Amino acid sequence: MSDILIKNAEAVVTMNATRAEIAGGDVLIRGGVIAAVGQGLQAPGAQVIQAAGCVVTPGLVNTHHHLYQTLTRAVPGGQDALLFGWLKTLYPIWANFGPEEMFVSAQVGLAELALSGCSMTSDHLYLFPNGARLDDTIAAAGEVGLRFHPTRGAMSIGESDGGLPPDSLVENEHSILEDCIRVVDSFHNSKDGAMVRVGLAPCSPFSVTRDLMREAALLARDKGVMLHTHLAENDEDVAYSLARFGCRPGQYAEDLGWTGDDVWHAHCVKLDAAEIDLFARTGTGVAHCPCSNCRLGSGIAPVRAMRDAGVKVGLGVDGSASNDAGNLVAEARQAMLLQRVANGADAMGAREALEIATLGGARVLGRSDCGSIEVGKRADIAVWDVSGVEAAGSWDRVAFLLAGPMRVRDLIVEGRIVVAGGQMATMDLAAVVARQNLLARRLMG
Repeated sequence: MSDILIKNAEAVVTMNATRAEIAGGDVLIRGGVIAAVGQGLQAPGAQVIQAAGCVVTPGLVNTHHHLYQTLTRAVPGGQDALLFGWLKTLYPIWANFGPEEMFVSAQVGLAELALSGCSMTSDHLYLFPNGARLDDTIAAAGEVGLRFHPTRGAMSIGESDGGLPPDSLVENEHSILEDCIRVVDSFHNSKDGAMVRVGLAPCSPFSVTRDLMREAALLARDKGVMLHTHLAENDEDVAYSLARFGCRPGQYAEDLGWTGDDVWHAHCVKLDAAEIDLFARTGTGVAHCPCSNCRLGSGIAPVRAMRDAGVKVGLGVDGSASNDAGNLVAEARQAMLLQRVANGADAMGAREALEIATLGGARVLGRSDCGSIEVGKRADIAVWDVSGVEAAGSWDRVAFLLAGPMRVRDLIVEGRIVVAGGQMATMDLAAVVARQNLLARRLMG
């Protein structure tokens, strides 16, 4: 792996402890690690990336996704439904997936993320029809080149037992736990610089039993991996928890061992003040999914209150069947705008939204080795061209979430160029998209 020198950026946004922004900045990458940050750096023999007219940031971090859903965007019948109705529409379609659908949809979803500046992503895969396995998505991530945090999800309560998913998509709980052990033992890497870390992620309180939630927490702690699930996503979700468990979602999570710095929950739109305090005290993280929350009419998550209380918050694009897009920089802009709608124009600025999208996400995923541009951190770096029409006339190029590109120019992950000149450098994207469209037509019948 040759050295890479990023030169003459209009600004390098470090996200270090002082949130330093270096005008005319350079970044030297060596062996997948950031070797130097400053001005006027020299590195004979290094590959030089000229960044004049560009803002350089840490790679964005996606803390919640369902990659398989890129095969089911804009499905009729689910376009205008709330969460539970949307799920009932999509479950029968997802039951027809197999290993190829999982692999190709992950390739497409990961490429879409990469083109939006994302260098590290989690994925929540909770259904495994027709021989599909978590291994399929891990293989896709290896080809695309993103840092990957797949989670082994699960559903165990089918329709016949009062759950939402059809019985064909649920699994035996003993088998679920056995496969959790298999994937952690096969793929999880706890070392700094790891390209794959596996988490455990029973789907939601309305699709698994309390016993499985409790057993998953015990197993995760035994294996030293993180826990993830959906929580307090909308009013239906909270009503279900009150009716079924006699408590709010936050208490449900706490009672079953689902709080702590090794846990992050998706959505959390309906957390109340006591639950926000619980998450802050325990170090529990939140994956905020603003576009999906808008699409499904779930509401505006109390991100300002969470941040002010000290809750770790990252961004998630959520599945492409409930968002229809996987653009993480657009997600950061939406997060900023929604907090302004809810709390006033000064509620969140462009720099804070960018921090949530980078350092915030890395903290949620437990990655102290990522999320900022500092010597010794992993070389996950995004280069944004702010010389185009989107930023023309902008007085503050670092605030590109207000006026700037929605697509990254260059993306480097672990010192490897994944996007170059706005195009995927690691895969034949056109061929993969063609295959994806063919699979989608086959699913339509």
